[in-house]
Amino acid sequence: MIERRPFGRTGHPSTVTVFGAAALARVDQAAADRTLDMLLAHGVNHIDTAARYGDSELRIGAWMPRHRTHFFLATKTGMRTAAAAREELHRSLERLRVDHVDLIQLHSLAHPDDWDRAMGPGGALETLVEARAQGLVRFIGVTGHGWAIPAMHRRSLARFDFDAVLMPYNFLMAQDERYRTTFEEVLAICRERNVAVQIIKSVARGPWATAHRTHATWYQPLEDQADIDRAVHWVLGLPGVFLSTVGDLTLLPRVLDAAARFERRPPDDAMAAMLAATRTTSLFGLGT
Repeated sequence: MIERRPFGRTGHPSTVTVFGAAALARVDQAAADRTLDMLLAHGVNHIDTAARYGDSELRIGAWMPRHRTHFFLATKTGMRTAAAAREELHRSLERLRVDHVDLIQLHSLAHPDDWDRAMGPGGALETLVEARAQGLVRFIGVTGHGWAIPAMHRRSLARFDFDAVLMPYNFLMAQDERYRTTFEEVLAICRERNVAVQIIKSVARGPWATAHRTHATWYQPLEDQADIDRAVHWVLGLPGVFLSTVGDLTLLPRVLDAAARFERRPPDDAMAAMLAATRTTSLFGLGT
């Protein structure tokens, strides 16, 4: 079974692998139901979806009448104004077939203009705080992609006491001094405040080189089990963090299997050798 850790101040003992439900965006219910069986078999008890993940909320909604108490349930809103976020949140609750979610997150809050709208007067954050007071959500988080997101999260945490953050990190990204330093600053803030930290892009190999894509991920992923093991174990070696699983159902069993066998973080020389062997490159234009 997969290790569990306290999900920040929420008090929930979440599995260190959070199911990244973007993997359900374009699958039918039968495929989704097979995924549920896999999650239950591995003891995964935390789902992270979003209003923008295609049919994901609908697929998860079919599970909720029987399995709501089994999962810590998180979704996201990409809306930036209070009114639009309120409408999207209620739509998500309807699609998920629940009366509340455990965590609602501001989705991909990276651009300064988006940040100003969402965090300012009449912004989406106002709706999330209101929804928490109404019992529609229990906790509030913020997510993001790209090389600038740790700096944006630092700014967000200075503006509001978020319960969770989500951002990309892997061994290659850690080789960029600026990114690593800012990431570690955010990690230190989160540890001090007991804010949950979720990691994405752990098994990213680089951008797709051609239009022909063999997996549902928007990036080219690592595929061999040994490489996935190293990448997953390296991230899980960070104390207290959570890894969001890959957005491809064919690779999901390999990530869960790797997490179930986690014991220690691989040494840096083994990680560097893997980067060279797999020709791993940067997703976000970092200097590495």
